[in-house]
Amino acid sequence: MLTNEEVAQTIINQFGEAVTDFDDPYNLLTFSTSREQIIPLVAFLQNHPTLQVGFLTDITAVHYPDSKGKEFCVVYHLHSLTNNFRLRIKVYLTADDVHIPTMTPLFASANWMERETFDLFGIIFDGHPDLRRILNMEEMDYYPMRKEYPLEDGTREDKIDALFGR
Repeated sequence: MLTNEEVAQTIINQFGEAVTDFDDPYNLLTFSTSREQIIPLVAFLQNHPTLQVGFLTDITAVHYPDSKGKEFCVVYHLHSLTNNFRLRIKVYLTADDVHIPTMTPLFASANWMERETFDLFGIIFDGHPDLRRILNMEEMDYYPMRKEYPLEDGTREDKIDALFGR
């Protein structure tokens, strides 16, 4: 069985400074890379004779509106069924450039995951075969999972602070 350290070292040996921020919370090997390296990196993991990362578990995003220059994070979860280990790869994007290459040439299952991430966060997957809304109406002009709106409705008069322990 491969350890997280062995997997991380294999990745570092191949990609060097293009991979950063290694960690293993809850024994899940986690690291970051750039949008330019995500496809070559995942292809390497997929085709490596020892690692054999052959299952794309999920693609999602996170919005960090207060993190200048890293407002969006596209997150990939991958799994090696053969070696029973999981990976989390993060790619940070700026708010004014939310483009990232599509993963569909490597994993057909990325199609719907990327459409969902586009629909909810507005991440644009360049080269995607059919990037359009999948959960929301086409007419929507916003992305519901972005943190762009206040959490509470300031116009409501029925919410008295004393009733909420404030």
